[in-house]
Amino acid sequence: MNERDTRFLIVRLGSLGDVVHAIPAVAALKRRHPSSAIDWVVDPRYVDLVKLVRGISSVFPFDPRRYLAALRFVRALGRQTTYDAAIDLQGLIKSAVLARAIRARRTIGFSGAHLREPIARFFYTESVDTGAASHVIEKGLELVRALDVSDRSIHFPLRIPDSRAAASIATRTGIAGYTLINPGAAWPNKRWPPERFGAVAAAIRDRHGLRSVVLWGPGEESAASAVVAASRGAAVQAPPTSITDIVTVARGARLMVSGDTGPLHIAGAVGTPIVALFGPTRAERNGPWSPADISISRFDQCVCHYERRCRRDRPCIDDISVDEVLAAVERRVAAR
Repeated sequence: MNERDTRFLIVRLGSLGDVVHAIPAVAALKRRHPSSAIDWVVDPRYVDLVKLVRGISSVFPFDPRRYLAALRFVRALGRQTTYDAAIDLQGLIKSAVLARAIRARRTIGFSGAHLREPIARFFYTESVDTGAASHVIEKGLELVRALDVSDRSIHFPLRIPDSRAAASIATRTGIAGYTLINPGAAWPNKRWPPERFGAVAAAIRDRHGLRSVVLWGPGEESAASAVVAASRGAAVQAPPTSITDIVTVARGARLMVSGDTGPLHIAGAVGTPIVALFGPTRAERNGPWSPADISISRFDQCVCHYERRCRRDRPCIDDISVDEVLAAVERRVAAR
């Protein structure tokens, strides 16, 4: 088949961090098949991020909260476009059904041992065993091996967009640069106390002369305000930011301190030095992938692995001290 006629469909709906983690597999697929067209089906909230990925031909929003209507759209798309392969990088029943509904010549997904919902494998024409790969990025790169992709290098071919929010932050924090602090997370179990982030911001200002910018999303403004209040004037609250703003804001940061959440992974994708805090999720699977970045984890002590809420009196992430984070900041700054 002429590669110019080859078309692939990527299925990775969400969440934000998982969409970021899927980009290296898509980039490797494009490097191996440079003349092919690659389309991506994603949650509407992340369409603008996927549009920043170089090499993507079309981005189709698929709202899982309106599954049946969205599925009808995908079936119509399959009648209009012949895909050589649909690749399910999500591994859920809903994503597997979606990938199969497109009626591509091949429907490729993970083998049962690597699926959160093993029934999904019955909707694939081909299942791939990702072997010993531990990080979700590595698992994605192993999955596209079925399409003759042998390159395992990690690349994020993202365009850095213009951003008024980033320009405003640069003006407010000065030419010395800034640290990004992200206290929020979708899971309460992943949130470190705001007053501790504030103490970290104060110490970074005192030791390195960097002010901190506190990111916040929907429902997180009070947490951001609490960080600023505890920072002794070392932190400022970010203006409202979109996902694409965060790409540019993170690109301009000298350091990021955050729990396991989408903005952390965006920062990793654009090369921002990171200190990451992990409680119920495993850093080896979900954390920063650069050898220079530092993850502080309480996963081994956690009894609520991959649960949104803690079943103890206090989340295990609370066992991480300010001093431990500051020591990690010093090591990461020195590594840079």
